[in-house]
Amino acid sequence: MIPPAALDSLYGLAHGDAFGDRWFFASREEREGAIAQRITPEDVPWYWTDDTAQALVLFGHLAENGGSVRQDSLAAGLAGAYAADPYRKYGPSMHDVLRRIGDGERWAEVVAGQFGGQGSYGNGAAMRVAPLGAWLAADLEGAAEAAAAQAAVSHHHPEAEAGAVAVALAAAFAARSRGGPAPRDLLTRVADRLPGSDVRSGLRTAGRFPEGTSVRHAAEVLGSGYGVSAQDTVPFALWCAARHLDDLEDGLWETVAGLGDMDTTCAVAGGVIASRTGIDGIPPAWRAALEPLPDWVPEPSGETA
Repeated sequence: MIPPAALDSLYGLAHGDAFGDRWFFASREEREGAIAQRITPEDVPWYWTDDTAQALVLFGHLAENGGSVRQDSLAAGLAGAYAADPYRKYGPSMHDVLRRIGDGERWAEVVAGQFGGQGSYGNGAAMRVAPLGAWLAADLEGAAEAAAAQAAVSHHHPEAEAGAVAVALAAAFAARSRGGPAPRDLLTRVADRLPGSDVRSGLRTAGRFPEGTSVRHAAEVLGSGYGVSAQDTVPFALWCAARHLDDLEDGLWETVAGLGDMDTTCAVAGGVIASRTGIDGIPPAWRAALEPLPDWVPEPSGETA
């Protein structure tokens, strides 16, 4: 059975991804003015990107395997989705990784060899993982282990793993709070469960921001994905989510105001917030604009208790 919070998280992720991506089609001046006035992009449909494409693979994988991550199968699924539709704005390194896995190379060797053996610390493992955290919310240790396992099939780097674990845990805490008060110390709860990393340091910094901190300041200090790395994406996206755990629409507007890698920061924030709220708070026009998810994905129930 698919947990309602996980399904809501998937839809929140997809809406955030597609909403954030729309802003890349405007000039910076047009973008900043429209976001400040909360003028919704009119061009439709809102197509989702590789963030949602990979989240769908992971979600389907969890459904097929009872909430477990089987790395060989997941790697093959990610490669298969890429081969079927490689034009979803995949990052440069992922084109190479997923193509080679699809050609039959062992995923562990492919990802370990990236960037001269350093591996990738990109934000791809974090952007897809929120539904997993919501799915496994009852078991925080299990959610963290599964998040790290799914990260490893595409990103061989401690920061990428830490970013994925952070997002999964944030979604798990959000899902656990459905029907009750929102956790006020979400960033601290997540950081306390992470290994030493730049991601953890960023979350601790974000957790110390004063109440009135502006989005622009947070983005300047934490990064908002311009480097497309886990460490300059996850702390900012989770800071935005933590401030809006009861309002998905407001959360996405605040997240996109940080500019940067807008589809991914909004996918992360959307996936985390929707784990708690569901997607009823998304404007009907946004829901109508979203490119449909595949037919095999059920519709959310609307229940958040």
